[in-house]
Amino acid sequence: MVSLNNVPLQRCPTEQVKISWGEHVVRVGGASPVVVQSMTNTDTADGLATAMQIKELYLAGSELVRITVNNEAAAKEVPYIRDQLDKMRIPVPLVGDFHYNGHLLLQQFPDCAQALSKYRINPGNVGSARSRDENFASMIELAIRYNKAVRIGVNWGSLDQILLARMMDENATRAEPLPPEQLMYQALTESAVSSADKAVGLGLGANRIVLSCKVSQVQDLIAVYRVLATRSRYPLHLGLTEAGMGTKGIVSSTAALAVLLQEGIGDTIRVSLTPEPGGGRTREVVVAQEILQSMGLRAFTPQVIACPGCGRTTSTVFQELASDIQSWLREQMPVWKNTYPGVEALKVAVMGCVVNGPGESKHADIGISLPGTGEAPSAPVFLDGQRAITLKGPAIAQEFKTLVNDYVRKRYAGLPPVQHEAQPFTPQTNPVSPE
Repeated sequence: MVSLNNVPLQRCPTEQVKISWGEHVVRVGGASPVVVQSMTNTDTADGLATAMQIKELYLAGSELVRITVNNEAAAKEVPYIRDQLDKMRIPVPLVGDFHYNGHLLLQQFPDCAQALSKYRINPGNVGSARSRDENFASMIELAIRYNKAVRIGVNWGSLDQILLARMMDENATRAEPLPPEQLMYQALTESAVSSADKAVGLGLGANRIVLSCKVSQVQDLIAVYRVLATRSRYPLHLGLTEAGMGTKGIVSSTAALAVLLQEGIGDTIRVSLTPEPGGGRTREVVVAQEILQSMGLRAFTPQVIACPGCGRTTSTVFQELASDIQSWLREQMPVWKNTYPGVEALKVAVMGCVVNGPGESKHADIGISLPGTGEAPSAPVFLDGQRAITLKGPAIAQEFKTLVNDYVRKRYAGLPPVQHEAQPFTPQTNPVSPE
């Protein structure tokens, strides 16, 4: 029998990892909401530029921000970056992204080690065959010393070659060898889980470890994480390692993450979009938030429901209003989220004609049904399913914003609403002759 359940499956049980800076704590895993994170693309050695981009990402909604720490110049700047953020009252925890030389940088620059809230360790490039275990142990010991969380992040492009060779040899002796893609999934998950277990053996608490196994293809990511979720109770970081640019990156990330999240897999996500030339970095944060909000897993900002348009909506008024309202609502959130608790779940409808306009507007918290081609030039507004007022004239957009603002004050802060005079509304199903 087909299930009629309309919510994601129960989250896979995991440890809860606390990633903090001062009194600001971000919880990953356990019963905590799925966390949104991002990464800078500035040169970390340019401390001011990096601090400003971190601020932008945090204000856009990123709850963790990862920065590249790849050389001495970058490591020296991390304390300065943290100090600049503290002066701007940006408490977001910073994650240091280390490859090849992280053990050296954390030892040589203890202020860097302390300014970070979490270390990302790639077991595939932490050292050569002779130094790998020693270097890994050094980073884990520093995480223990400074009470930091770690993410053991495995990438297919930098998978531990010694481990892979051993597993290939073992696979060759099987009566029924695994196909190449299955062997890849097993190698990725084995590298992550065995490295995490090794860290626990060195004294790092299991509640300080997050795992990831990143690949670039949607089906590969889904398959790998399905395996990984069955092998441990460590929280899982989801994301394609390179999603791509524009709509390709958005679609690929959404396709992969939505499937896993629907199955209860994943505790923190990043959408690794390649920015357009000169484009901002915050788009990846917005996309990650919208994935979670569209699935009903979290609410970040009021959502605008708008019809796609058709021959009945030859005017661009409703499209412009929908875009304007969505941007305006997001701009209000830095103030609204503290002033009006719960406002992030607000649903606003901006519809373009009489066919679905009134119905969709009634289903939203507040909605407006703009006139389509040939309809009377009036726009009824619905509050909580009831028609409240009809707007007319060239100032409809600004008047609707005023109504939304008033609705928010009334519903989320208990303030008295502004009284609006209701006007009769009759749907216009037949074309109206122009005057």
